[in-house]
Amino acid sequence: MSSHSEAMHAPVGLDHCPFMPTYGAPAVRIVRGEGCKLWDEDGNEYLDFLAGIAVVGLGHANPEIADAIAEQARTLVHVSNLYGTVPGTDVAIALDRLLGGGGQLFFTNSGAEAIECAIKLARKWGGHGRYGVVSAYGSFHGRTLGALHATGQPAKWEGFQPLPEGFRHVAWNDLEALEAAIDPTVAAVLLEPIQGEGGVHPATAEYFEGVRRLCDERGLLMIVDEIQTGFGRTGEWFGFQHFGVEPDVVTMAKALGNGMPIGACWAKREVAAVFQPGDHGTTYGGQPLAASAARATLQILERLNAPQLAERAGAEFRHLLETVDGVVEVRGLGLLLAAQLAEGLDARAVAADLLQKGLIVNAVSPTSLRFAPPLIVSETEIAQAVDLLSAVLADHLSKA
Repeated sequence: MSSHSEAMHAPVGLDHCPFMPTYGAPAVRIVRGEGCKLWDEDGNEYLDFLAGIAVVGLGHANPEIADAIAEQARTLVHVSNLYGTVPGTDVAIALDRLLGGGGQLFFTNSGAEAIECAIKLARKWGGHGRYGVVSAYGSFHGRTLGALHATGQPAKWEGFQPLPEGFRHVAWNDLEALEAAIDPTVAAVLLEPIQGEGGVHPATAEYFEGVRRLCDERGLLMIVDEIQTGFGRTGEWFGFQHFGVEPDVVTMAKALGNGMPIGACWAKREVAAVFQPGDHGTTYGGQPLAASAARATLQILERLNAPQLAERAGAEFRHLLETVDGVVEVRGLGLLLAAQLAEGLDARAVAADLLQKGLIVNAVSPTSLRFAPPLIVSETEIAQAVDLLSAVLADHLSKA
């Protein structure tokens, strides 16, 4: 790994930044990627252990996916969803198979749109007066208005009230609290297998089994948000598969296109049947260019046995993280992990120093770092990342 220059470009001030201040001014500008590595405009090299927030599962600039996109761009880019296309059909069939079969897909451009589709589906399925969705505190489901209110983080709601009605929230992994929140207005329960933005907190098998049982008893839809956990990242194709349950609706996006914007909402056929022509739609969702990337991505993930890659690499990564001074707990499954830092350490300051040293992670909370490297990450790259983390944490511990 090349050494990082002290003369890295300073962040552009927000007064001169061309972007709305939703992310702050960019700390660096990335110009190239390959595998698990990125380079900025000054030639500084980075190990990417965030993968675009669990998006680039097969690494940056995967040549097979790039070839599929280029060929599709020369063939057919867009026709609208008034017509079918071969790539879209292929991806829908593959996803239904990976999810266990018996369902139908609606393609979207993003995870938030997949959540919005699931919410509308639940309301149409529930019928008049039965529109409520129960989700968990600490969850994250997106930033469109409906997905934002489904998100169990009240601080994120401030400034956007009034949000759409029909959402309520209960404690995570607490089946009794969930049961108490269900009344005749509730149509669905919406949960992540692992609360990613909430700090990488996995559900327990007992909780998901209990939720499935409650939904069956009360006639509710069980919606599982696999936007961050899908496509092998946790050591299974989808996170819910760790728990032996079958959801009624599954949302996905992120790693589906390895960086091309595509998402989907899958539902059991009898649930999907409540949608009629005109009930929902999208201009770009599942268009041939994005679908061709998704088709190539799925083919490679299956060929490589992506869940096995994540399980093996994740076990090695977890083991090494647990030996680092300053890490007091490691949470997560597969290659979606969080390191809880010792008291007195500031995760955001640590992440900023890691960036300067050439390792990209993010502070998922003030006290924990999130790691979601590409599934193709090597043992050498894992060791390099842990060495960088150890050095930066040692420096912070000496000053604490």
